[in-house]
Amino acid sequence: MRAQLKVVEADAPAPTAPLVEAAPQRSLLRFLTCGSVDDGKSTLLGRILFETGAVFDDQMQALERDSARFGTTGADLDYALLVDGLSAEREQGITIDVAYRYFSTPRRAFIAADTPGHEQYTRNMATGASTADVAIILVDARKGILPQTRRHSYIVSMLGVRRVIVAVNKIDLVGYDEDVFRRIERDYRALAQTLGFVETQIVPVSARHGDNVVERSARTPWYERAPLLALLESIEAAPQQDAAFRFPVQWVNRPHLDFRGFSGTVASGAVAVGDRIVALPRGRASTIARIVGPSGDLEVAEAGQSVTLTLADEIDVSRGDVIVAASSQIKPRRQLTARLLAMNEAPLTPGRNYLVKVGANLAAARIVALHHQVDVHDYSESAAADLPMNAIGLATLRFETDVVAAAYRESQALGGLLLIDPHTNDTVGLGVVESDTQPVDAARVSGAERLAAALARIGAVPADAGGRDLGWLGASALFTALLALVLTGSAPIALAVGLGDLVARPGLRALYRAAWARAEKLRAPEADASLTTDGGSI
Repeated sequence: MRAQLKVVEADAPAPTAPLVEAAPQRSLLRFLTCGSVDDGKSTLLGRILFETGAVFDDQMQALERDSARFGTTGADLDYALLVDGLSAEREQGITIDVAYRYFSTPRRAFIAADTPGHEQYTRNMATGASTADVAIILVDARKGILPQTRRHSYIVSMLGVRRVIVAVNKIDLVGYDEDVFRRIERDYRALAQTLGFVETQIVPVSARHGDNVVERSARTPWYERAPLLALLESIEAAPQQDAAFRFPVQWVNRPHLDFRGFSGTVASGAVAVGDRIVALPRGRASTIARIVGPSGDLEVAEAGQSVTLTLADEIDVSRGDVIVAASSQIKPRRQLTARLLAMNEAPLTPGRNYLVKVGANLAAARIVALHHQVDVHDYSESAAADLPMNAIGLATLRFETDVVAAAYRESQALGGLLLIDPHTNDTVGLGVVESDTQPVDAARVSGAERLAAALARIGAVPADAGGRDLGWLGASALFTALLALVLTGSAPIALAVGLGDLVARPGLRALYRAAWARAEKLRAPEADASLTTDGGSI
């Protein structure tokens, strides 16, 4: 569109108002598409990009070529190829890595995360959900609600997403049948009752043909609510709940002898020059002397701003510490209860050592109690010895040092956890701090830890043996002692035999496992390492 110029006569007074009004500030919404495999997540996001004019001419030409080569929609354009860029994604017709796309409408700007549906890549989906305000959960109209639909719904709820839009996709493949849509709508609303969503919108769409994506479709006259894009433009983004000032220190900024500042991003609240603060976990108090921003000194810094703070007093503050308002009620602690998602083939096991990242702090910890595991089919809770890959459960973590953490619903920056294997540096789990911690029997836990340490000192069990191994050893020793008591009638002999079993059996078990693993390695073919499963590269 050509700009329209306004001609001002030479003798006319100078205009007092700008000739061009500034465009209104558009709000930003972060959302993700998730759901089971082949529900049409990438196709839906590609259709939205096309309909909102976010696809340029050269991209359209490339889409036409790629649709003929990789497309799964016959002669039609395959809009999923606008999002799925990895070669393995195009060859297999699936999403592996999280793809972020940016687009806008006159009413709003959007950052969309297209996440994979395969159970194998659930950890990648959780990554996309961790920064989202809204989730679009897709359901194939032909298949209805699947276990992965339930798992993804639970994960987005667990990660603090409180507004969801359920897109019942491929409605064209069931003849735009209202009964099919109403059945899925009833099933999902029943599922969502326990997930804590504050808003659930359900819309029938055909991502391939564009029904109810941008405009209401004439082929679904029975659907009278807004189309998908209008819902995205009007839905409320979740506001930050906590107004208390919290500032995780990411870097100690020391360019020369005369300057020592603490750099990071304000996680919540605001701070001004002259405010009294406390540096946790050590608890030293001071006053804000300067706030240095990217363009110079500031008087006030608010949530989301990256700044460097200098203090009036020389106190010890390190990376991972948290600077809070002097009136803050948050306290350092060594034990917390968190809801965990296992993200690695090796299960999360009570008693095993992990590195846990909380905010900018990395601290050693172990799972001292696993309270339950969640069944993704009906969200029931059951006892479990460990958490296998993609399983969700509630556990208590005990740290070796004081950490500063808050409930996730109050502060995402201080309520989110990453569990890291200290030997491989693999991220093996993520978690969120629960607001109501469940107390653990300290005597029982400390007793189990003392027993584990004693057995480790004599080489009977590994240093990171968990409660499951200790329980198995104790049961075996007790059975052997009772059998010896029956056969000999002597309590001292039975006690000695039981202790001998407790010490010797782990060694025999370890030798058997080593021999079996050696035999399996000799028989196993070379592993195929051509495909990475964490979305890194193909």
